[in-house]
Amino acid sequence: MIEENSAEINKLIESIQELIRTAYIYPLKKSKACDLTLSQNKVVKILAANGSLSSAELSRKLFVTPSNITGIIDRLEKKKLVERIRKKNDRRIYLISLTEQGKEIEEFLIDPYEQKIGANLKKIKPERVEELASAVRQIISLIDEKPTD
Repeated sequence: MIEENSAEINKLIESIQELIRTAYIYPLKKSKACDLTLSQNKVVKILAANGSLSSAELSRKLFVTPSNITGIIDRLEKKKLVERIRKKNDRRIYLISLTEQGKEIEEFLIDPYEQKIGANLKKIKPERVEELASAVRQIISLIDEKPTD
């Protein structure tokens, strides 16, 4: 590591940590207020954004195993926030949909930080947004990078 960069690297790491905290704390508070886990919160948001999905599609979007998504869906179904609807053209597949109660909860779960970021990003030139997105993806790849021996 080049010494001249140490201060800037530390500032960047602190900024990333603050971003992670902000992105975690607010949804956690909203989830707890609705007696939901963060995973359940995310499923509700994914369904609101995408409409009905199969459990396999949900598991891919949430980055969890199919067996984990089944448990999450079961608990949301018990809370009457989602329902399983058999797919018309393939009766082996069930689509997961938000109930009216689930739609109401989703409105409560809306994250004002996400809305604010989205609204402000729309004010920036598309090329700059792509640069920011690329930088974030690069940071994520640095975090996920496998250590070498």
